[in-house]
Amino acid sequence: MPRRRKRDLIIKGFSKLLKEDKLKIVAQLMDKQVESIELMKSFWHTDHKVQKIFDEFSENTISNFYIPYGVAPNVVINGKAHLVPLVIEESSVVAAASSSAKFWSEHGGFHSEVVDVVKIGQVHFIWKGDKEKLLSVFDELTAAFRRATAHITENMEKRGGGILDFELVDMTDKIEDYYQIKVSFNTVDSMGANFINSCLEEFAGELKSFFRNHHVFKGKEKDCLVVMSILSNYTPDCVVRTWVECSVEELNGIDNDLSGEEFAEKFRMAVKIAEVDEYRATTHNKGIFNGIDAVAIATGNDFRAIEAAGHTYASRTGKYKSLSTAEIHDGRFKFSLELPLAIGTVGGLTNLHPLAKKSLEMLGNPSAKKLMMIASAVGLANNFAAVKSLVTKGIQIGHMKMHLFNILNHLQASDEEKKRAEEYFLGHKISFANVNDYISKLRKP
Repeated sequence: MPRRRKRDLIIKGFSKLLKEDKLKIVAQLMDKQVESIELMKSFWHTDHKVQKIFDEFSENTISNFYIPYGVAPNVVINGKAHLVPLVIEESSVVAAASSSAKFWSEHGGFHSEVVDVVKIGQVHFIWKGDKEKLLSVFDELTAAFRRATAHITENMEKRGGGILDFELVDMTDKIEDYYQIKVSFNTVDSMGANFINSCLEEFAGELKSFFRNHHVFKGKEKDCLVVMSILSNYTPDCVVRTWVECSVEELNGIDNDLSGEEFAEKFRMAVKIAEVDEYRATTHNKGIFNGIDAVAIATGNDFRAIEAAGHTYASRTGKYKSLSTAEIHDGRFKFSLELPLAIGTVGGLTNLHPLAKKSLEMLGNPSAKKLMMIASAVGLANNFAAVKSLVTKGIQIGHMKMHLFNILNHLQASDEEKKRAEEYFLGHKISFANVNDYISKLRKP
């Protein structure tokens, strides 16, 4: 009888166990326990100090999960060339970004500008008082907020950031007695989540005290229930705009079967479809985030927050649509991307992760604004490559070419088999079945 695995154990105090002991418990759920433990350990960093940093990034860590770290050369932004680090496991993303970057480096490069860098936090509260009374003393309240957070904002203000403005938002038509204090911030080169949340929690305590102690409020008006205080990852006023443009004649030769004018029109129509159809828009925008996420991960930024803001921004008109636009005017082709991008170059993992620090060094230790432009340029590069493939040869040719080695590794192909397969599939269709059949034939006596 095979030994029953302990899949139904409730484990108390797991977080307090040594990493070795956690790993032994996890290995009980796997085949070949000893080999599984050794595999997990093989991904530990050989430098114990570095591994300790990795262990402290999260909780209950038992190993490290590797993702390829690549670079895209020739990313020219506002006249300056960059070698951009990209961390992503998806086949063809780095190749697509590199190909697009090279093309546009010869046609004016990427143009980019940061529209604004405002970020938002909210104090959500329930209050049964007279809104007009609160408005009459709102300046007093916000002054109290600033005093209560002076110890938090001092250093940020020295760097040129801090609290920008306060707004009372009446949401009582949605939820009875529900209001928000909406606060705008400038966090300069940091993403700013901890700074914003620290300020908001101080505001929450000060808000309750203000209602209790101010003479203008009477009876029930002195009671305030703060539901929560938290930043918003939706940053519609922290926006970067990036674009490429050239004459339609410069697009001649992109495809053997299409003139530059025909390619431009077909490309424009493909982007237009992503503006009107949410099924297409979702995949279209995913291609943009292939590039942006890869830069975010490489530089230690929060790609989940970036994606959440981007998808909300894509829905800001009430309908989900493409984040990029394409137009043809007076013989000029222009392809643009506009999206919110709350990204930082100081604080958090950007300072702690050894490779994140090296990524920023590779980029010349950019400001947050500069990194916004770099990430959006790579996003636009990937979007251009994807749409170009779709309207010409199709996306699977390039994708499966990059995917060939994934299939060969799955089949445990030797170096010699990989070499022969790479040569063979230059002229044959790549699919798992075809590659498997080819390798099987190679292995027959």
